[in-house]
Amino acid sequence: MNSTNKTSVEVETLYDLATMADYSLMDTLSSDPEATADGVDHAPRQVFSGHFVPVNPMPIKDPKYIAHSKNFFSELGFADSLATSEDFIRMFSGDSSRLPGPMRSFGWATGYALSIYGSEYYEQCPFQTGNGYGDGRAVSIFEGVINGQRWEMQLKGGGRTPYCRGADGRAVLRSSIREFLAQEHMHALGVPTSRSLSLYTSKTETVRRPWFTNGSYSRDPEVMIDEAVAITTRVAPSFIRVGQLELFGRRARKNEHPKAMEELEKIVLHLIDREYSDVIEEHLPTQEKVLLLAREFRKRLTSLVANWIRVGYCQGNFNSDNCAAGGFTLDYGPFGFIDMFDPRYQPWTGGGVHFSFLNQPQAAERNFHMFCLALKPLLESSKNALSQLDEIKNDFPKVMQEELQKMWSAKLGLSTFDAVLFKELITLMIETSVDYTIFFRELSKIPEDISPLIKSFYGDSILNEKILKSWSAWLEKWKSLIHTANPADINANSAESCKKLSKQMKAINPKYTLREWFLVPAYQQATNGDYTLIKELQEVMTSPYDEQSKEIEEKYHREKPSELFEIAGISHVTCSS
Repeated sequence: MNSTNKTSVEVETLYDLATMADYSLMDTLSSDPEATADGVDHAPRQVFSGHFVPVNPMPIKDPKYIAHSKNFFSELGFADSLATSEDFIRMFSGDSSRLPGPMRSFGWATGYALSIYGSEYYEQCPFQTGNGYGDGRAVSIFEGVINGQRWEMQLKGGGRTPYCRGADGRAVLRSSIREFLAQEHMHALGVPTSRSLSLYTSKTETVRRPWFTNGSYSRDPEVMIDEAVAITTRVAPSFIRVGQLELFGRRARKNEHPKAMEELEKIVLHLIDREYSDVIEEHLPTQEKVLLLAREFRKRLTSLVANWIRVGYCQGNFNSDNCAAGGFTLDYGPFGFIDMFDPRYQPWTGGGVHFSFLNQPQAAERNFHMFCLALKPLLESSKNALSQLDEIKNDFPKVMQEELQKMWSAKLGLSTFDAVLFKELITLMIETSVDYTIFFRELSKIPEDISPLIKSFYGDSILNEKILKSWSAWLEKWKSLIHTANPADINANSAESCKKLSKQMKAINPKYTLREWFLVPAYQQATNGDYTLIKELQEVMTSPYDEQSKEIEEKYHREKPSELFEIAGISHVTCSS
């Protein structure tokens, strides 16, 4: 299904994009049999079967251009002028009424199940059945093959769907800016992710949302505020989530309708075609494909989570419905980039320890268990296949640990992982309250002494002689290990090898990350029509490993101001942020 059709023609108009349309999901999977013929299907209801519901997006009023991803446009072959063209703005602000053929005049929304840290939940479904949970404000509007790669384009905030659970289906400007900037930043960091295409807001349409009062320390929203609505378009090879497979796996296990097993097999094979066709051969029997899928997804998921930790990212709400089955970062809700190192860092007020920074490997394992549970009905006829699936599932912690050790070694510039040195480091980082990003970037300079590292210390640690001596001792151990255990070209025993090791470490340890206190001024200014900071953050955060200007360094390569700690909307956010 990942076609090799290529275009060398620049996409300058919506008509050019239309020629690349190829709706594999709607053409090969099953539509909800109770769906309307015209896509007008915006009231909450139960969806008992089918892989998707055809639904029209709901256009925002008086759309206004804010930004587009110039880097992604370039990769796709899109002309920058396309983002401000009338018909492109109309389509990607939710109006699908006048699309050129063979584009389709309606989009689609999908249902999925919910499990939180490995436990199945039905309570969030308004019908208490699990048949009303899914894409409540996300509507896919295009699928096609562009330069040989299949892409699906999805509006976040595109209006109500049957899964909206009574909500308005809108995203606000604040959350849209966060997601738009975060996706391209993560891509630049080298972390697999959905991508950002465009960002539009409404000049006149607002919605009311719960939020915090200015300077509040509250963990819960205190006031209702009017916020401008916006739509950001996110793009990925597919938007199939672990929660989707779960939904069809549950229905098959419970034999909820005559086609339940068939629908499960179809969605799994569709996932393989969309996301894994490069590693799973089409001619293989289904059971063999399923086992290869489990193994490949485990590989991608463990690598993904190790990368999150490498760059200081915390997903915040890593339920199975926020876990892309393609193994990339999806759904930037209550995410955060860590400032002061804390293994229990959690940006979401409702997330608890189970979705905290260094517990993300365990959360991923729970999602992987639910993934395997969803696949089980397809293997029931073979005890050997079930046994192999269990083995793949049970080996997750081992594979995850290997990925983590490989990642930590890379961050430290070491060829092999040293558990003792690492444990001492984590203990010191916690005791000292270091800035995670600044510390590893300064360490990447292979310092002679601890002076550069002190730049990352919060509070009065620099006055504590005992802590400083501990750091000096640790630094000597680290350098000794580099000198003795690393290959000659990166052992820092010569100026040339030191320079090469430093360059290698700087390519692993970013200088800039998208901290929440950088984002807040950007979306505050945007509410007044000033998008200057959004543009600046686009530039800075899509070159996160580069040495940039002195002005940029002073502005963005620094510790979080003490007065911003624990402030609501900066140090912690709500689920819909």
